[in-house]
Amino acid sequence: MVKVRRWLTASAAVMTMALTAVACGPAEETTSGQEAVSDTTSVTAEVETHTSTVSSTEGDAVEEAPAEEEVGEAAETLETLAVKGRAPRTGYDRDQFGPAWADVDHNGCDTRNDILERDLSDVTHRPGTQDCIVTSGVLQDPFTGAEIQFVRGQDTSSAVQIDHVVALSDAWQKGAQQLDEETRRQFSNDPLNLLAVDGPSNSQKGDGDAATWLPPNRAFRCDYVARQIAVKARYALWVTPAEKDAMHDVLGTCPGHPLPDEVSALNYTEPWPDVIPPLEEEPAPAAPPAEIPAEEAPAEVASLGGGTDPHFGTCREAIAAGYGPYTQGIHEEYGWYRDGDGDGVTCER
Repeated sequence: MVKVRRWLTASAAVMTMALTAVACGPAEETTSGQEAVSDTTSVTAEVETHTSTVSSTEGDAVEEAPAEEEVGEAAETLETLAVKGRAPRTGYDRDQFGPAWADVDHNGCDTRNDILERDLSDVTHRPGTQDCIVTSGVLQDPFTGAEIQFVRGQDTSSAVQIDHVVALSDAWQKGAQQLDEETRRQFSNDPLNLLAVDGPSNSQKGDGDAATWLPPNRAFRCDYVARQIAVKARYALWVTPAEKDAMHDVLGTCPGHPLPDEVSALNYTEPWPDVIPPLEEEPAPAAPPAEIPAEEAPAEVASLGGGTDPHFGTCREAIAAGYGPYTQGIHEEYGWYRDGDGDGVTCER
């Protein structure tokens, strides 16, 4: 632009000099004056033409519309969620969402082990459990980005926990109170809402939503928020104004971000039954152990109350007799013993 202005200035000077020569020159130099006027006219036309071209080019640059920002499925679905304040936590209890880690898909394995199987690599299983009980594996933790070695055991299992991406308490305060008992049970065991993650990070999250907690691993935040949006859309849960703002800010760092692959084709405007089919009938509970003659029963049996093993006083005795382990959602006996490490298995050998 500077060069153009200089050129225009120089051209204007030339034009002024030419005009001066015409006005002040002697009469007898008419022919020369006519030539000067002709030259001046040519210069003037050239200046006007160039100026017009420059103005046109600058005008085009100003009128160009900015490129539209790409809007992905996650951002579009966020706009469909209702926005309300957080309801009271009154009445919330973990049991409102059914027993932990039920076998909702009837594949013979409880949900916790299903998620460990899905999210871990180099997985090993406990023999005799039909590859249901995961005993070890490697987790590429999405929350921290670290690699975690998982080893099942009372002192080690908690290193890897199963996170409810939309926490149960958060769901309860944002619409889940209105869901029926079966739908809440599905919610707590829905693979869409579950991730194997770093135990300490999961404990730190608690029941926080996107406005109060985000994964330390910034590279995972868009996936995390997109999954929360998909879960809330699937179960018709709402978001608070602060939560929506936080989600919008995260998605602003990744324009066009999709929903999780397993749900991207779903139509979230449909009611619940059309999104997730209802469960089939519950399978019959596993048969209890064979009756033990009274004279062979342990002495402690007489002191046992309801809901406890009618034949053995401890897991050690049950295991010695050839019973166990008992898996939650599969064996009725699971409920007779305390699950000390919360891994869904009691009387582990």
